[in-house]
Amino acid sequence: MTKRISSAADFGRVAVLMGGRSAEREISLISGNAVLAGLQRKGIDAYGIDVSFDICQKIASGEFDRAFIVLHGRGGEDGEIQGFLQAVNLPYTGSAITASVLSMNKRLSKLAWIQQGLPTAIFMPVTEQTDTQALVDELGLPLIIKPVNEGSSIGMSKVNDIAELQQAIDLALKYDADVIAEQWIHGEEYTVAILDGEALPAIRLKTPHEFYDFDAKYHANDTEYLCPCGLDADVEQGMQDIAVKAFNALGMKGWGRIDFMRDSQGNLFLLEANSVPGMTDHSLVPMAAKHAGLSFEDLVWRILETSFKDEN
Repeated sequence: MTKRISSAADFGRVAVLMGGRSAEREISLISGNAVLAGLQRKGIDAYGIDVSFDICQKIASGEFDRAFIVLHGRGGEDGEIQGFLQAVNLPYTGSAITASVLSMNKRLSKLAWIQQGLPTAIFMPVTEQTDTQALVDELGLPLIIKPVNEGSSIGMSKVNDIAELQQAIDLALKYDADVIAEQWIHGEEYTVAILDGEALPAIRLKTPHEFYDFDAKYHANDTEYLCPCGLDADVEQGMQDIAVKAFNALGMKGWGRIDFMRDSQGNLFLLEANSVPGMTDHSLVPMAAKHAGLSFEDLVWRILETSFKDEN
């Protein structure tokens, strides 16, 4: 259990790390500024830093006591910033290096879950030379193509016909040399946020889009978020239990989010893990926290408490 903090002064000077250079930069800036404002409303001495190549100087000159990581995607969720902060001995929120690598990499996440006996959709690695017919023979249609190391559904495509497959692969390869094809699960999409080892209420995501893509996440006004999620209490509890197991299987700490599909027979399939989820006004973790009775300000306080994880 994370150390609980009662006084804002005990956090010291806090660097809120946002922006960066990933494909999710703009979303990270929105998330980061929301977190910064929330911390400041709680009286915490917090400062926003747009992470760039001079981050070493910014951290050194700021005399910070800890960092709140709100960097989405590469550089923020892949262990890079965690490695730097660990090297300069600056406590930070969320998962450490190895767990960040595992949770960012969809292929490695799925391999870890399979090893732990946790349910996830069948998948295959993909390259430019992949035999598209063999892919379809193995996974069926439709299927989904995913860059392994991107978030926010960037570079992802649902493929309904083999004629669309090569184009989808080429798109994903623009974002990442590591790409997977995954069996399409027909059903409902859910997400479960984890805070300090405990699952928050599940959220069901409903969108008229083919899947919960970038536009559905950040721009569309027709995406529905159901919390309560509509499942029976025992079914939701089962989903929350699997989410915590999936979180722990990757060695994740502090906070995060686990995404699911649930098919028409009620079977659950793990999709991916997020070690630094979005914190915008469309984001899911604040939504789940609110349903659990936590205001946005209380949520960011609780997340910042996880920066004390290595000090006990």
